Amino acid sequence: MRKLVTSVLAGIGLTLACGTSVYAQEKSLTIFWAEWDPANYLQELGNEYEKETGVKITVETTPWSDFQTKAFTEFNAHGDAYDLVVGDSQWLGAGSTGGHYVDLTDFFKKHDLGNVMAPATVKYYAEYPGNSGKYWAIPLEGDAVGWSYRKDWFEDPKEKEAFKAKYGYDLDVPKDFKALRDIAEFFYRPDQKRYGIAIYTDNSYDAMAMGFENALFSYGGELGDYATYKVDGHINSDKAVAALDAYKELYKFTPPGWAKTFFVEDNQAITENLAAMSMNFFAFFPSLINPASNPNAKNTGFFANPAGPGGDQFAALGGQGISVISYSQKQEEAMKFLEWFIKDDTQKKWAALGGYTCSQAVLKSAEFQNATPYNKAFYETMFKVKDFWAVPEYAELLQQLNQRIYPYMIGGSGTAKETLDALAGDWNATFKKYGRVQ
Repeated sequence: MRKLVTSVLAGIGLTLACGTSVYAQEKSLTIFWAEWDPANYLQELGNEYEKETGVKITVETTPWSDFQTKAFTEFNAHGDAYDLVVGDSQWLGAGSTGGHYVDLTDFFKKHDLGNVMAPATVKYYAEYPGNSGKYWAIPLEGDAVGWSYRKDWFEDPKEKEAFKAKYGYDLDVPKDFKALRDIAEFFYRPDQKRYGIAIYTDNSYDAMAMGFENALFSYGGELGDYATYKVDGHINSDKAVAALDAYKELYKFTPPGWAKTFFVEDNQAITENLAAMSMNFFAFFPSLINPASNPNAKNTGFFANPAGPGGDQFAALGGQGISVISYSQKQEEAMKFLEWFIKDDTQKKWAALGGYTCSQAVLKSAEFQNATPYNKAFYETMFKVKDFWAVPEYAELLQQLNQRIYPYMIGGSGTAKETLDALAGDWNATFKKYGRVQ
C-alpha cells in the first residue's frame, strides 16, 4: 500500500513536473542572432519583456563567421530550436521562398508598419519580392554605412588654411564625393604615417559590395532592376562606371596593406591615428565614442555618406529584421513578442539600450538625435538606404561581384567599364539559370 501510495504520489509529482516543464516551455522564446553588442541589447530588452509578461526570452548567438551556416542548417532540417531569427536582409528571398519564414503581411497591415517604420527599412528589411507588398520580417536593427572622422585634424587652423589654399574651399565635413576625395588626398601623408581614408576592401563576404554601393547609389547607379532582374544597362551604366572609378580612387589614399579590410580595421584606422576618415557600419560606432576603446574618442566626429555628383545621396544598408520561424511550435507567442516590440515605448527602450531603431517617431525625435554624436547622421541615413539583391541566389551574385571588382580595385586589372560589363554578364547568366530572365 505504501508502495502504491508512493507510486501514485510519484506519478502525481511526475505529472506536475511535466506540466511545469510544458508550461515553462510554452512561456519562453528563443531568438537566434549573431554574436555582437546589439544581440546583448536585445537580451536586455527581452528581460524587460519577461518582467512584464512572464515569457522568458533567450537570445542565442553564434559568431558572425558561422551565423548563416548555422541558421540555414537548422532551417533546412525544419528544426524548432529557434522561434525567431534576426537574419540578414539578403536572406529574405531564401527565407520566404524556402518556407522558413512566417508570412507577416497581415501583421504589417494590421499595425500599419509601412508608416510606423522608416519606409526604406521596410522595403529592404521586410519585403520580398521587391514591390510585392509581401512582408517576412519586422525591421529590428537598423544599420547602414556612415563615416567617422578626426575632428581635431579637420579643425586645426593650419590644416584649414593649407586645405583652402590647395582646393579653394573650406575644409569641413564632406558634403559630396568630390570633397571626400579631396580631403582623403589632402591628409594622405605616408611620410608622417598619416593617411586619408579607410574603406572596405575585403572580398570574402559582403564588405566589397557594401563599400562600393555607397559610391554606386550616390552616383545615381543601380545594381539592376529588382522587378525584372535586368542588369545590363544598370550595373554597367555610365553612372555605375563613374562610381567604381570614384571608389577605386579613394583606395589610393588608404593606409598601407589596406587590400583586405572590413569593419575591424576601419575602426582601427581611427583608434590608431591612421586615417582622417573611415567608412563603417553605424553598429560599430559605439566603441569609437568610448575612451576605453578609442583614445581619440573626444576628437571623433561622424557624418552620413555624402552625395554624388548629381546630388543623389544614399548609403548601403546593413542591419537586420526579425522573422518568425515557420517550424517554431510557439508562433502565437512569437507574434505577441513582435506586437510588444513595435510599440513606441519599446522602441524608445530599444534605442536607449543601444539598439538602432527603425521607428520613424523615435528617429525623428530630438531626444534620439542628440543622444549620441552619431545618432543624427544615423537618422539622416536611415531614410536613404539601398540594399543588395535579396534573391535566394544572392550569395552567387555576391561572389561574382567580388571576383570581378576586387582585381580591378586592388590589382588595377582592366577598366571600370570592362569590370562592370563582365559583372553584368555574370549576373545575367545567373538570373537565366534560376529562370528569372530568358
